[in-house]
Amino acid sequence: MQLQPLTAISPLDGRYRNQLEELSNYFSEFALIRYRVMVEVEYFIALAEQKIFTLPKTKLPALRKIYQEFTIENAQLIKDTEKITNHDVKAVEYFLKNELKNLGLEDKLEWVHFGLTSQDINNTATPLFWKDAIEHVYMPALANLILELKQLGKSWMKIPMLARTHGQPASPTILGKEILVFVERLEGQISLLGQIPFAAKFGGATGNFNAHHVAFPKINWEKFGEKFVNNVLGLQRMQYTTQIEHYDNISAQFDALKRINTILIDFSRDVWTYISMDYFKQKIKKNEVGSSAMPHKVNPIDFENAEGNLGIANAVFEHLSAKLPISRLQRDLTDSTVLRNLGVPFGHTILATKSLRKGLSKLILNEAKLKEDLENNWAVVAEAIQTVLRRENYPQPYEALKELTRGGEQITQKTIHKFIDGLKISAALKKELKAITPHNYTGLWA
Repeated sequence: MQLQPLTAISPLDGRYRNQLEELSNYFSEFALIRYRVMVEVEYFIALAEQKIFTLPKTKLPALRKIYQEFTIENAQLIKDTEKITNHDVKAVEYFLKNELKNLGLEDKLEWVHFGLTSQDINNTATPLFWKDAIEHVYMPALANLILELKQLGKSWMKIPMLARTHGQPASPTILGKEILVFVERLEGQISLLGQIPFAAKFGGATGNFNAHHVAFPKINWEKFGEKFVNNVLGLQRMQYTTQIEHYDNISAQFDALKRINTILIDFSRDVWTYISMDYFKQKIKKNEVGSSAMPHKVNPIDFENAEGNLGIANAVFEHLSAKLPISRLQRDLTDSTVLRNLGVPFGHTILATKSLRKGLSKLILNEAKLKEDLENNWAVVAEAIQTVLRRENYPQPYEALKELTRGGEQITQKTIHKFIDGLKISAALKKELKAITPHNYTGLWA
């Protein structure tokens, strides 16, 4: 079968292709090749700027156009060469040499990929596309989700809600505040993620600039590498490496993304539960079907979809973060194999954020249900009453409320007020206690 969304093996390239198409700019085979070409071209230019060879400045725009205007046809040409070389980076080198010929730079061909190993290209190209994907796709997606959560949180800051700890009715809270809990958690993890640098390896076959140094022993190649990777590419070069990058920093980024995803799973399950409790209704479209058998159903599918995708993403991120920092001696090929799957957890993560935003847009607050639950759980003001009584040095208030509220009978406003009336306290204190209700006992945000 010819590859198309209906015949794709992966749902990211099949069912969800239209939602994730932009990720092809970062995680496709085409993207990897284009980033490799970019690194090779910029390295070629950097060698010239180091006075290793002369290069007319008039050629720089044309050289950069090689990757700036890189096409599918260019990538296919490289893939065709790879069938012969059986080496992907060498195929890129041959492509660039041919491009130099077209630019009249036949005498400069051997400066392409000078002194490098393939991992000098892969371990710069990969963090480059990963960095771009994080900055241009992930962070905006997460920022938009957080913005929507903030807006909902603020709009619901006057909505009291029965809290549940261990699944049981507990001291009331504010719906908006419970949403802002997740905002605070997400922003905290984003701050931690931002502290992790995008690391790269660049230092020749085993990281020592062996070939560079033997050819030009008077050049400070370490300084050259720092300038090229840090200033030109915008990454952070690791100084002491084997043939490959350590992958410690990118693994830390995977772990950070896992934590963010875990927070979003927690959020998805909470909202799902609120929907099941009828705290939220969901907007419906006329022709949509919630169940093939039960016409009445409107399922919280967006939050379920998000939870499922976040789980898949975390499973893959976990393998990547655990595997990549481990490599036999100076290098084995397992890193290359798994790095080709970077787009998988990233894609599922982006898909989840889209599902969450879609789900949030459907929520309709059912304030009447929240009020009903509060009214049906007057026992939750027992904490407030016994605390005020403690303030007044009333003897054993906790035990008195415990006996009242754990007797098995339904606790109502009438029950609570009858209990208060039976206390040997002042009329003013009784009035203060009777003013406490499940609807206003919500703490700082009342």
